[in-house]
Amino acid sequence: MKYAIVTGATKGIGLGIARMLLDEGYFVTLTYAHDENAATLCREQLSEWTGSFEILKVDQADKEAMKVFAQEMRMKPSIDCLVCNTGTTLRKSLSETTDEDWERVMQVNVNSNVYLVRDLFDKFSMDSRIVFIGSLMAIRPHATSLAYGVTKAALHALALNLVKCFEGTGTTVNVIAPGFVETEWQKDKPQEIRENIYKKTAIKRFASIDEIADAVRFCIRNSFVNGSVIEISGGYSFK
Repeated sequence: MKYAIVTGATKGIGLGIARMLLDEGYFVTLTYAHDENAATLCREQLSEWTGSFEILKVDQADKEAMKVFAQEMRMKPSIDCLVCNTGTTLRKSLSETTDEDWERVMQVNVNSNVYLVRDLFDKFSMDSRIVFIGSLMAIRPHATSLAYGVTKAALHALALNLVKCFEGTGTTVNVIAPGFVETEWQKDKPQEIRENIYKKTAIKRFASIDEIADAVRFCIRNSFVNGSVIEISGGYSFK
């Protein structure tokens, strides 16, 4: 049995990735922070894989909760795949951003992932896979999401630097950097704004969740892809 962890996995991109890993034969641990309804619905949606997954409530903004989670994951025979999908955003101007605002986004998007990889370091199997879900906003800055863009850029850098930490083990570390994806985050976006994004995207639409999950599958199956930031944007560019 191979063991995988997907954080922030009870809906959206994380759930799509969890489904893919279940199809690939992994026992999958899915985490969520607050949304009990999403967790309940997720259990129902994954019912065909009952016995092959577990759903745990873990708030990555809470350092103590993350320590407990890491200890629980250390009880697994091994960690064969880790997909760090959890993320949070902050839509405030620089002048409106408090220290607490900034530190919370940094904790969720960067620090919690550093600590999790550190605390599980000796549990990763040889030839394991680590994939971070970054963002196009780490590559193409967005003024109204400063904290999000900066922390996702830090996440990209974290992944590239971790490659050296795992050198010689066969473990690969990569980043998937999605552009705009059809998730719950986007469902209330006004059509006018969506059309403006389409105009900047060569494919003229948002990505599907399955298209992002397929990119993660590629990183998992290909043992020579290592230290890569794979942009899945449909050809997005400024105009």
